[in-house]
Amino acid sequence: MKNCKVGLLIVLLLTINICVYAQQQRNRSAEYAAVQKKLAQGWNTWNTRSVLSHVLLPEGFALNLGIMEYNTGQYLREALIGRVGEQDERIIPGPHAYNGSYTELQLSWRSITVIVETATIDSELVILVTPMKNQVKPAVLVLESGILWNRAGYIKGDDRLITAYLPGKTIRVYATQKSADASLLGPQTPYFALELNGQTGIATNKPRSLQEIKTIIEQQKSALLKEEQKYGSLQEVHRAMQTVMAWDTIYEPIKDRVVTPVSRLWNLNGGGYQLFCWDTYFAGYLASLDNKELAFANVIEITREKSPRGFVPNYAWGNGISSHDRSQPPVGSLVVKEIYRKYGDRWVLEELYPDLLEWNRWWYANRMNDLGLLSWGSNPYTPLVNNYWESAGVNDRYGAALESGLDNSPMYDNIPFNIDKHILELADAGLCGLYIMDCDALAEIAHVLGKIEDSQELQERAGQIRKNIKKLWDEQQGFYYNLHTDTGEYSRRISPTNFYPLLGRAATQKQAQRMIEQHFNNSNEFWGEWMLPSIARNDPAYPDNDYWRGRIWAPMNFLVYLGLRNYDLPEARKTLAEKSRNLILKEWLELGHVHENYNAETGQGCDVNNGSDRFYHWGGLLGLICFIEEGIIPAPEQKLQ
Repeated sequence: MKNCKVGLLIVLLLTINICVYAQQQRNRSAEYAAVQKKLAQGWNTWNTRSVLSHVLLPEGFALNLGIMEYNTGQYLREALIGRVGEQDERIIPGPHAYNGSYTELQLSWRSITVIVETATIDSELVILVTPMKNQVKPAVLVLESGILWNRAGYIKGDDRLITAYLPGKTIRVYATQKSADASLLGPQTPYFALELNGQTGIATNKPRSLQEIKTIIEQQKSALLKEEQKYGSLQEVHRAMQTVMAWDTIYEPIKDRVVTPVSRLWNLNGGGYQLFCWDTYFAGYLASLDNKELAFANVIEITREKSPRGFVPNYAWGNGISSHDRSQPPVGSLVVKEIYRKYGDRWVLEELYPDLLEWNRWWYANRMNDLGLLSWGSNPYTPLVNNYWESAGVNDRYGAALESGLDNSPMYDNIPFNIDKHILELADAGLCGLYIMDCDALAEIAHVLGKIEDSQELQERAGQIRKNIKKLWDEQQGFYYNLHTDTGEYSRRISPTNFYPLLGRAATQKQAQRMIEQHFNNSNEFWGEWMLPSIARNDPAYPDNDYWRGRIWAPMNFLVYLGLRNYDLPEARKTLAEKSRNLILKEWLELGHVHENYNAETGQGCDVNNGSDRFYHWGGLLGLICFIEEGIIPAPEQKLQ
């Protein structure tokens, strides 16, 4: 009975969320509705459950590829990048055009290796599967058809033709060979079962020969690779950044949107999607390099997840829950400002400004401590469905650490938590620097929109924190330290976040130089072949090499780099850009991985089985540093005109 009640609560919550979002959809601006309509078109890897699933939008007609092998009789129906089990599929992702015009991946599973390529031309899809390694009895490629997300239509099929009857159109699917019987696999929709004793092709709308399919594939691949050449020496860096973004981008049916969650593996544990706050803003920044609509979609969708309390939540998941107790690092205004700088679409500012302003004010009202500075926190609330994450850390130290985005950082070990004020007893240099940056960026946006009083309010607030942050400067050590608000003592556990006051231009040039000379270049703290470690190398927790306990994280490198740009520190900037480039390319060139985090001693991402997703989009921020350093995209320190 208890499980039934929980199930009913979940259904009720999802229903409420869907109804609320349906109202939001009706309230979409005409401009943003056009953005989502443009994105959600055509054949692409929209289905989060498998990178072998190709779906036509808006109809939802899907062609799902799978592999049946004979050694053990197993059937791989769905495949994802980055699984780590011994018997799991291994995927090396290849080029993937944002619009699905070309995709490529290599799949290895149970002594079978195939290359799967797809291309689109004139709204038609072609698929080419090339076996590279096989079993004694060749494996079978199974193509199951379907209509996803309860869209209208029906499908009929036989061993030579699958036909989908959809509103306004009919799609026919052909293979380059006759289908075999695969009824033992239990397919529930029309399918093809094609023996992989050589290359196999599939085409929609009209039958095509293998050679015709290969010609289309080669044409679309060449067009994509030619487009990459404009990035010159950064071509491979761009490919890593763009590929991880394209493969991680999905269609999310609950709220009818194209968006880029952190990775498909995370989505499976969150009810179909998992959006995290600063992760998704950074996805918008990454997409802005060459996909305006996707950049807009990511920053708008995560902002629209704003809590009724006035903040953008730490997370919002497809199972209907979000973090009502805490937010995450306030990087949204900076990212929105930079997207506007590149594309100049004023409507995006108008769409997001009210929520960004409310979020900015929420920090000031809810996370201020007695020193006139900010602390990470977590507010109590009543769980809606009793999900684990609705109680874990709520109104305690762990929840505040989660708000920082640095979940298990040693900086927050054993820090007292004030349950009345709902904040850590620690004035945080990183949060203060981020908040000043947020105020500055939002003040510029307000000025563009003619919100002069708001702009002045934001500048005054930035000035107040910038003045008070001097309390965190240790003249003897030449660094900003977190300060215990209960004892008045500095915390000597340091991470790259201690450089974040540079984001808010809180330091003088002389102070910034000392921070570089005494800490950035210090091999006992942050300097090394691979950098920046997420805790100082001489910290007792550094050898843990566990998540934020010593590993390197792209967003930390990125934010420190942006801080360096506010000062005359060209060598430090150049060094961090070069080392970030080397780091992203290391496993990308070897394995096709873009990691969630990396080992600070070896530069590896795959040295841990858990805690470093192998295809996590914010790893691309390591490359974005290079594009800013090379002047390919504007530098954020330049004010809006």
